[in-house]
Amino acid sequence: MKNILLIVAFSLFYNNLSFSHDIERDNIKIFIENMVEKHGFDEKELSSILAQAESKESILNAISRPAERTLTWNQYRDIFIKDERIVAGVQFWKEHTETLNLISEETGVSIEILVGIIGVETYYGRITGGYRVIDALSTLAFDYPKRSPFFTRELEEYLLIAKEEKMDPFDATGSYAGAMGSPQFMPSSYRAYAVDSDNDGKRDIWNNWSDVIGSVANYFIEHGWQRGNEVIVPANYDESSSKIEIKNGLKATETVSSLSFQGVSFTTNMDGNHPAELLKLEQENDSNYWVGMHNFFVITKYNHSIMYGLAVHQLGQAIASEFKRNK
Repeated sequence: MKNILLIVAFSLFYNNLSFSHDIERDNIKIFIENMVEKHGFDEKELSSILAQAESKESILNAISRPAERTLTWNQYRDIFIKDERIVAGVQFWKEHTETLNLISEETGVSIEILVGIIGVETYYGRITGGYRVIDALSTLAFDYPKRSPFFTRELEEYLLIAKEEKMDPFDATGSYAGAMGSPQFMPSSYRAYAVDSDNDGKRDIWNNWSDVIGSVANYFIEHGWQRGNEVIVPANYDESSSKIEIKNGLKATETVSSLSFQGVSFTTNMDGNHPAELLKLEQENDSNYWVGMHNFFVITKYNHSIMYGLAVHQLGQAIASEFKRNK
């Protein structure tokens, strides 16, 4: 028993280790020089910021963790389509009805998708991550060679955010990978898509729900969301009688007409030329077939996963149904 307790204690201690960055390291010096030359940062000020940031063992452990076992669709669905999350989504809709209505009307992005995304990403702001973004990004930029180029770019973007938005770089929190706020935007996405919906002079995706909702909607608009169009519909298909190669890719390579011609049975109000793709989701004992439309693949730009896209859609639909029932 003592040995087990010692192992547990050591594991906890090791996982919580953190170290200040040595700004004399070559990769950090090069980063600082680049920020000074490219963006006009003050060398001493930036050196001070990075010297105060911490490299955390828990971040390296989290990103190095082996991938979880492959989930079937119903197992994945059960993670997000839960009664308590639906109830929370209905409450969120009620609390922010005016904002949701306004932004949905202005952008054409349906309320169902807006509440679905925020619900899946952070459970309506309840699970946003507790790491300082500066620690997460500097750890992965300087101490995780496997993906250093990506996180170095994101650290650059984050420091630009702090400069542009007049933020204290130590204030923002997020996930171990540096995803920020209720929409879990990486810094590059923040700079490209975050908006100041209430015109208070700040793009606050941590504490301002108007900015959160508006930023998510803007992300979809910038990725080609089409107002009023269907997202995804169930389908019937006999694989033994046709030769469609089901790739479960992240873009529509067929059309409504071409899928119908090849024996896929589904009902849609989209015209025959509308982009579409046959999708297959494995369950424990069988498979589900779906036809994803253009808007479905816009959802998967947020997270590159077919199951993610369908979970967002179905959570949003479940919340909308319950919201209307309780009106």
